[in-house]
Amino acid sequence: MLITRRVEFSASHLCSQASLTPEENRALYGAAANPNGHGHNYVLEVTLAGDPDPSTGMVFDLKHLKEIIHQAVIEPMDHRFLNYEVPPFQKVVPTAENVAAEIWNRLQPSFNGGPARLQNVRLYETEDLYVDYSGDPQ
Repeated sequence: MLITRRVEFSASHLCSQASLTPEENRALYGAAANPNGHGHNYVLEVTLAGDPDPSTGMVFDLKHLKEIIHQAVIEPMDHRFLNYEVPPFQKVVPTAENVAAEIWNRLQPSFNGGPARLQNVRLYETEDLYVDYSGDPQ
C-alpha cells in the first residue's frame, strides 16, 4: 500500500555553473540563470510504501511523517536562497532534479529498517513541472 503526504515550501535559487560564462549559463538554463536568482512555491509529495499495521490500520503515522518532513525539508529549505543557505547547493546546481534527490537523501534515514519505506519523492517546481525521484537504483 502507498500513502502520500503533501507539503509546500518557498525557496529561491539560481541555476548556474561557475565553470561557464554568464552567456553559456543563460544558453543552458535560460531565465533560471539570472544572477539575482528567482523563486518557486514548491509542492512536495512524499510517498511511503508498506503494509498496514494490523492493530492501528496505518502504514505509517501521518502525523509523524509530517514532523519528519518538517524537520528534514521545511525547516532548512523554506524561505531560503538554496545556493547560499542550504548545503549542498553551494556546489550542486539546485535544479528541480537535484533538489528532489537531496530531499530524498534527507528523508531516507528516517525510514531505514522501519515499518514503511520511502517509495517516492515528487517535487513540483511549478504547477505543470515536477520531478519524481525514487532513490539511486544501485
